[in-house]
Amino acid sequence: MWFFTDEEKELQRVCGDFAQNELAPFAEKHDTEESFNIDAFKKMGELGILGITASPDFGGAGMGCLAATIVMEEFGKACASSTLSYLAHSILAINNIENNASKEQKEKYLPKLISGEHIGCMGMSEPEYGSDALGIQTKAENKGDHYLINGAKMWITNAQYADIAYVYTRTGKNKKDLSTFLLEKDKGHFKFGKPIHKMGMRASPTGELVFDNANVPLENRVGEEGQSTYHMMKNLDIERITISGISVGIAKACLDQCVKYANERKQFGKTIGSFQMIQKMIAEMAAEVDMMRSFLYQAAYEYDQGNHGPVLAAKVKLAIPKMATKIALDAIQVHGGYGYSREFPLERMMRDNKLMEIGAGTNEIMILIIAKNLLAITE
Repeated sequence: MWFFTDEEKELQRVCGDFAQNELAPFAEKHDTEESFNIDAFKKMGELGILGITASPDFGGAGMGCLAATIVMEEFGKACASSTLSYLAHSILAINNIENNASKEQKEKYLPKLISGEHIGCMGMSEPEYGSDALGIQTKAENKGDHYLINGAKMWITNAQYADIAYVYTRTGKNKKDLSTFLLEKDKGHFKFGKPIHKMGMRASPTGELVFDNANVPLENRVGEEGQSTYHMMKNLDIERITISGISVGIAKACLDQCVKYANERKQFGKTIGSFQMIQKMIAEMAAEVDMMRSFLYQAAYEYDQGNHGPVLAAKVKLAIPKMATKIALDAIQVHGGYGYSREFPLERMMRDNKLMEIGAGTNEIMILIIAKNLLAITE
């Protein structure tokens, strides 16, 4: 984009090279095996991007939403699953800690998370509460010098590998009486429950976190008791913008595959790129990818300038993943039977992108956020 700084352009180049060398060659293998590319994840720590939005005081890069979105796009072109795990670690765990935790908590947790020595996750969704995030029932009971936490979290990215979990709990009767805790696996604060086998994002580990009378010290609470609803909503904005970067990466990869294939595949004695129907589909993909990128990075830029409202993030999250799914389906159509087979990566890209229309708030929730704002509906 024309407004990228020299630092952001260099980040784009470095992350693009890393993705092609460390993610793309192994994407199909990890998708087939439902395994986690932990070697590449550790190398992200060496690259210095796990703490992309965290302060340099704790080893972070000190950059913003736009920079994080660049990483998502470049990685998303190569392996969306690995990128989702990166997002869960860098945005859902580290960015939350950076923005909401005390100095002492940051000093304790951030360096190992940013280096990649520890892996982080965030616990919000529950077996019975997904879109209704404020309805969560995992409870933290104040016992004076500690809390007892009971409940479970579901659909948690990185659950199987997490050392640190940033977890939302209920600490009062009011729907907004939510409190956050930094929980440590080595201290027995949580256990891994059942793994979740998914249609897409198969190389991004997903599962259940279980809390069974977890004895958690007072100092592990983030902020004041009952004050975490604001933290949750604020971080959802940057999550929805940055996760849309994965969809742009997927869409661009689909376009690149189609251009290459259309120039190579022959039917009726000539390349399929010479047929107007194929030209139409590829031309529309190219225009759509450019529109997606422009909208996405404008939103990321505005976020970094202080526009943290939920409506812009919801518009991005609604429009971009939907368009990327269309592009992935069109790319499969261009490839015909090969597109539907696992010989080409397009079916994986389509499967992976479908999650973008569900995770971080479904399309339907995004519509409600946008419509209520436009129509001034307050209930």
